[in-house]
Amino acid sequence: MSNKIHITDVILRDAHQSLIATRMRIEDMLPICEKLDAIGYWSLECWGGATFDTCLRFLKEDPWDRLRKLREALPNTRTQMLLRGQNLLGYRHYSDDVVRAFVNKAAENGMDVFRIFDALNDLRNLRTAIEATRAAGKHAQGTICYTISPAHNVSGFVAMGRELQAMGCDSICIKDMAGLLTPYATGELVKALTDAVDLPLHLHCHSTAGQSEMCQLKAIENGCQHIDTAISSFAGGTSHPPTESLVAALRNTEYETGLDLEAIQEIGLYFYNVRKKYNQYESDYTGVDTRVQVNQVPGGMISNLANQLREQNALDRMNDVMAEIPAVRKDLGYPPLVTPTSQIVGTQAVLNILTDQRYQTITNEVKRYLQGGYGKAPGVLNPTLQQQAVGSEELIECRPADLLKPELDRLRNDIGPLAKSEEDVLSFIMFPEVAHTFLEEREAGTLRPEPIQPMNRRAEDKGESHTAPTEFNINLHGECYNVKVTGAGHRGEAKRHFYFTVDGVPEEVLIETLDEVVLDGGAKGAVKGSIAGKRPKPTSEGHVSTSMPGNIVDVMVKEGDQVEVGQPVLVTEAMKMETEIQSPVTGTVKEVYVQKGDAVSPDETLIEIEKN
Repeated sequence: MSNKIHITDVILRDAHQSLIATRMRIEDMLPICEKLDAIGYWSLECWGGATFDTCLRFLKEDPWDRLRKLREALPNTRTQMLLRGQNLLGYRHYSDDVVRAFVNKAAENGMDVFRIFDALNDLRNLRTAIEATRAAGKHAQGTICYTISPAHNVSGFVAMGRELQAMGCDSICIKDMAGLLTPYATGELVKALTDAVDLPLHLHCHSTAGQSEMCQLKAIENGCQHIDTAISSFAGGTSHPPTESLVAALRNTEYETGLDLEAIQEIGLYFYNVRKKYNQYESDYTGVDTRVQVNQVPGGMISNLANQLREQNALDRMNDVMAEIPAVRKDLGYPPLVTPTSQIVGTQAVLNILTDQRYQTITNEVKRYLQGGYGKAPGVLNPTLQQQAVGSEELIECRPADLLKPELDRLRNDIGPLAKSEEDVLSFIMFPEVAHTFLEEREAGTLRPEPIQPMNRRAEDKGESHTAPTEFNINLHGECYNVKVTGAGHRGEAKRHFYFTVDGVPEEVLIETLDEVVLDGGAKGAVKGSIAGKRPKPTSEGHVSTSMPGNIVDVMVKEGDQVEVGQPVLVTEAMKMETEIQSPVTGTVKEVYVQKGDAVSPDETLIEIEKN
């Protein structure tokens, strides 16, 4: 049996998702595809994860069109995607008919390998996607999300491997999304799996803790023949080990990859220059961070937490949040920290710290999780917290999708004529509001991607005039922040995007263009809708506010309504997690200051309720 090592390069998906917020555009992928296709990779990961959302939301690319173009440009190489099992590419479970339709369309549009995982390692949530992939004649790769906890051990992962083989998977992947694997733990796990399961084994590990190259070598020595890497110019830190380094390390050994190192290095130089284009998305939180071995928090999750705390002027509470995350994870039965459980745990930890009372506010997703709406937790749930969150509602013991009725036809009707194809319908199902906006703009011919801020040096080299990004320092509550404006959307749009960095972390603000009015004395001002000026600060018991910055998802009451204490009146969203805000008193709704889609912060009254 040959010991040749096969490589999957993640440069077209996970590498830039990890380092530049998934912002690489198709225009920067296609020119190098011919050379990528000639290398001889086992596969190229190019779709799934956050790419679908980012294409629609920021890049204004049709993700299905991206897939078709990549398929055409890579005729000799397998394309590969990451699929969240019953969650597909979204953040909720979808009915089985939607899962089958999505997998089938992805296969039709050019996808070859489906890496299928579940955030809880609840394999019931993989079955439909695996069956659909097999039915489409494509490669179904069952995935084990690696993590460390009292509820996880080698024997448990081996049992998962055996079950994935029984479910009909073509291969198995160990997915170390947080960089928790150590070299000897890798060797032990790989040997146990290769001894127990008669399927090819793939290793996917991030370099966050600085141990991934050693883990790869131990995996190879113990029988793993498929390794994920990233072209060196997009490697390291929260990304992956460099492709070139592994190829060089295995040269003239029994594990020789057979790949042309010089040809890969040429591709690396191309992406080195591409990365400069996206400098506005570089972050201070994508380098090596060995703290993950203690707190088990992935690097990308840390940057999200930092952004949330900065918006609250509470960055000094970061250490408190980092200590709270393992406590929340324990209460939730030790879920692996991967989308969407990383957001569920992280957001709840932030709420616990900022409200100075644990679980005073519980997000809808935590409630759904504790009820069993995401599947079976790996460990024992905190019974007191579960009772507090779920109350008398019935727990879900079955596979959550078993409770979902077929929804494809209903959702197809919801989007209506804006959808010109079944692919459009599926985009809408994955991200209803984002895709609806995309399809409306496409219909109107107003699709415009977020602007890319050119680098000064590149502009000067071309002899172009270029205004440097505005940069300044601000002092807020005794702390100094460096702010650099890096780009802005097009003038005249109803909603204009502004891009900047705060201490090196990319941020974005959406500014709505306000209607101009003439004020007393002839001065010009602006109002939005019926609300002029800032919302009042919360000063009394009946003033409803939010615990953290976010957006209004739903307003559940109107002026004049009678409400009871504890009755939900608003739904807000932060870090892609929704939270119901309840009435603090029994009384009458006197004024509603917000509407769906509004951005809100904790120092504002959102609804005023007059106490009875």
